[in-house]
Amino acid sequence: MKFSPLINELIESFRCLPGVGAKSAQRMAFALLQKNRSGALKLSAALHDAMEHVHHCQTCRNFTEQTECEICRDEQRRATGLLCIVENPQDVIAIEQSSEFKGCYFVLMGRLSPIDGIGPAEIGLPLLQQRLTEDDVKEAILATNFTMEGEATAFYITEMCKQLQLPVTRLAQGVPIGGELEQVDSNTLGRAFKTRSAI
Repeated sequence: MKFSPLINELIESFRCLPGVGAKSAQRMAFALLQKNRSGALKLSAALHDAMEHVHHCQTCRNFTEQTECEICRDEQRRATGLLCIVENPQDVIAIEQSSEFKGCYFVLMGRLSPIDGIGPAEIGLPLLQQRLTEDDVKEAILATNFTMEGEATAFYITEMCKQLQLPVTRLAQGVPIGGELEQVDSNTLGRAFKTRSAI
């Protein structure tokens, strides 16, 4: 079925979101047109403002509206000398919700994937090396995902840290709290045995 040009444009605009296909985009467009025009206008304004004013922090590459994000401006966090390296801004949110980490971050905005043409420059590794060299970093904590690309990225950064003679650690892996052994996959269980610690 053919829609008017503006409706078609609205539907197609929703399709830029991850996981949104033609049917979902159509459903969202008509929901806003039929039932929530004021919400749609608010969404439109918020999208416009965010695209205009949100950019990367010059220090950690996380999203912010200032030159430096709130975490990077916090002198107490900088004084710890801890730098946690993550793949994306959502990882920062997850770690912050744990309230366990009190240091600073570096957000790669991706991970190494030569097949997709994503090399060290595309994920900001030259900027990371500069930060590790110039800032008073005492320990780099690798918190990349435990995927093949995440592991390759962690290995690359580990080698970089070794050249700078900087201590580097990796987030622990293992059995989740509340998890039952029979439901844990064999790779995770195997890693849990290898990285077990004394109590």
